[in-house]
Amino acid sequence: MPARRATHDRDLTAAILAGGVARRMGGADKSSLPLGGERILDRQLSALRTLTDSILVVGGAQGRYEALGLRTVPDAIPAGGAMAGIYSAIVASPHAWTLVVACDMPFLSAPLLLELAARRSALIDVVMPRTPDGLQPLCALYSERCAPSLRSRLERGLLRASEIVGDVRVEELGPDEIAAYDPDGLMFVNVNTPHDYERAKEVVDRERRGRAALRDPITDATA
Repeated sequence: MPARRATHDRDLTAAILAGGVARRMGGADKSSLPLGGERILDRQLSALRTLTDSILVVGGAQGRYEALGLRTVPDAIPAGGAMAGIYSAIVASPHAWTLVVACDMPFLSAPLLLELAARRSALIDVVMPRTPDGLQPLCALYSERCAPSLRSRLERGLLRASEIVGDVRVEELGPDEIAAYDPDGLMFVNVNTPHDYERAKEVVDRERRGRAALRDPITDATA
C-alpha cells in the first residue's frame, strides 16, 4: 500500500495523554524518558508534526511543555483514567477531529497516523486500529461527535476506553492494514514498566546499530 503524502492538516488536532501517576515506573514522567538521545515526547512530536501543528497535552503538569509550544489542559473529569483523557482531549480540541495518543508510545508511525487521518468521514465517529491484541483506543482518531457518549460513560463509571465502540460509529484498521505501515510491529509498544523501558532501549540500540552498519561500507569505500 503506498504511503500517503505528509501534509499539515488544518482540520485536526493531536493530543498526547500525559495524565496518570505511572506507579509501575515509580512516578516517573514517562514522556521525558530518554531513548537514543531524545525523549519519548520528542519522538512523538516528530511523528505528530507531520500531520498538524495543533498539538496539546492532556493531564500533564501546567507549564511543563510551554517551552515546546504545547498547550496543556487538565482532565475535565478527575480520576476517570484514559477515558477521561480522551474526553478531555476532544472537548479541548479546537477542531472537529482529534488524534489521541498515549504519552508512553515511543514508536509512532507517521505513515500510519496519516492513514488514520485520511479515513475521516461524516459517516463515522472514530477511526481505530485493531491489532491481534485488540482495539487500540489510545492511538485513534476521534470526532467531536464522540463527546456525549464518552461523557455519559464517565458519569456512569464505565471507564474501559475500548468499550466506547459500542456507542459510536467506528472504522477499524485491521492487522493486515496496520502491517503495511508498521512492518516491525512497534507502533503500539508502550512503556508501562521498567522492563518495557529496557526493551524499548534495546530496540532503539538495534536500530542505531543497523544504520551504522549500512553507513560503514560507504565510509570504507570513500576512505
